[in-house]
Amino acid sequence: MLGHRRTWVGVACGMVAGAVWGVVFLAPELLRGFSALQLTLGRYLSYGLLAAILIASRWRELSGRLTPPQWRALVWLAFVGNTLYYILLSTAVRTGGIAMTSLVIGFLPVAVTIIGSRDRGAVPLRRLLPSLSLCVAGAVCIGWQALVVPSSRPIAAQMIGLACAFGAVASWTIYAVDNSRWLARLESVSSDDWNLLTGVVTGAQSLALIPVVLLVDRTSHSASAWAEFGVVSACVAFLASIVGNGLWNRMSRLLPLTLVGQMILFETLFALMYGLAWERRLPTLLESVAFVLVVLSVMSCIAVHGSEGSAGDQRAVLEVPD
Repeated sequence: MLGHRRTWVGVACGMVAGAVWGVVFLAPELLRGFSALQLTLGRYLSYGLLAAILIASRWRELSGRLTPPQWRALVWLAFVGNTLYYILLSTAVRTGGIAMTSLVIGFLPVAVTIIGSRDRGAVPLRRLLPSLSLCVAGAVCIGWQALVVPSSRPIAAQMIGLACAFGAVASWTIYAVDNSRWLARLESVSSDDWNLLTGVVTGAQSLALIPVVLLVDRTSHSASAWAEFGVVSACVAFLASIVGNGLWNRMSRLLPLTLVGQMILFETLFALMYGLAWERRLPTLLESVAFVLVVLSVMSCIAVHGSEGSAGDQRAVLEVPD
């Protein structure tokens, strides 16, 4: 019973995390006058500042608990899951569009689940095939129209966007797997504090982007444009990085990696919903089918894990380092 409750609490955390993460797909559209590097700098400077404020009173205590390997892990996770991922994602949205990017990002659950299925004692991959098939079908439906309808974007730009989208998938797959396994081993740091520590490290890393941005992008912007940039960056940092990442870390401690992967579907689904709202239209038949497929994929994955045993037993497997 306890394991069953943990599973549903974890799923709820993953769903809300996806809802707030979907906002990051809109940011490049809202700030089209700014480059991907500028968007990344704005978001993660804001993330670092907010995290530093929230953790300031406990910084000395928390930092003293971390070992050198844990500090190195924070540096790596901050880079691969935040800085690198968002540069690639922003470039993909800018050059390839929201629909194409959300299609490719929709394959994240497949990559994470396949890797998670190799953990000792994990649910066998063959039992997850129905769920993965539904996941792939849903992702294809989300982006199908974007691929078949003629685009006004140059072919070269679409190819760059596609390459960046796949790079974002690789980057965030590494992050999701490594972060989940580190959270399983941490005993002295809560999932929320791990997120805030990641934010401080990410903010510090983003400072290195300042000279790069100044050299690469010298486009001038009005005071109102900079004000909008600051507001959007702060909102994305708070919603996606503070709230979303915090919920994701909490979920990662409650669910096995094979189920964690499925939760990424909610980001794709909510990105689609926000995109529809931005375009002020109702979903098409394919998009409605995608919604149903995403829900069925997650529900079938939960059912498989329920039949294999409690989530707590599965979680214990992940606490054994590779």
